[in-house]
Amino acid sequence: MTMGNTGRWTLRPAAPADVETIAELRATVMRADLERLGRYDEHRVRQRLRDAFFPRHTSIIEVDGETAGCVTVRPADGRHWLEHFYLAPRHQGRGLGSAVLRAVLGRTDEQGVTVALNVLRGSSARRLYERYGFVMETEDPVDVFMARPPARSEP
Repeated sequence: MTMGNTGRWTLRPAAPADVETIAELRATVMRADLERLGRYDEHRVRQRLRDAFFPRHTSIIEVDGETAGCVTVRPADGRHWLEHFYLAPRHQGRGLGSAVLRAVLGRTDEQGVTVALNVLRGSSARRLYERYGFVMETEDPVDVFMARPPARSEP
């Protein structure tokens, strides 16, 4: 798929060998928000990804053949959980996140499934999710939990 100035992007299935690349990406992308919340721990930020890595539910986002990010869509509790949606900083702010989110939500809409996620309080990513119909369900001192029902297709 091509998206404006993002280059040609694709989603490929993740493999177990991708875990360290994604753990490093997570540490880079989340550092500022976690530091702002007083929650950054150099080891823990990577280990939490390793402990919750599900290759069969994860896609690697590639731009022109290079790893640019990842996204996980994991079924649980009658929903699909959007998790580990990270883009390398050089790929942010160019429409790639929106393009990937549209593709993911298109699939879940076809399946008629609600999508849920959590985002760190104060994270700029919340605005992206709100633009695509996610609304807050609950929050705690660190996370905001959001959900989006499937879009209805016209008959």
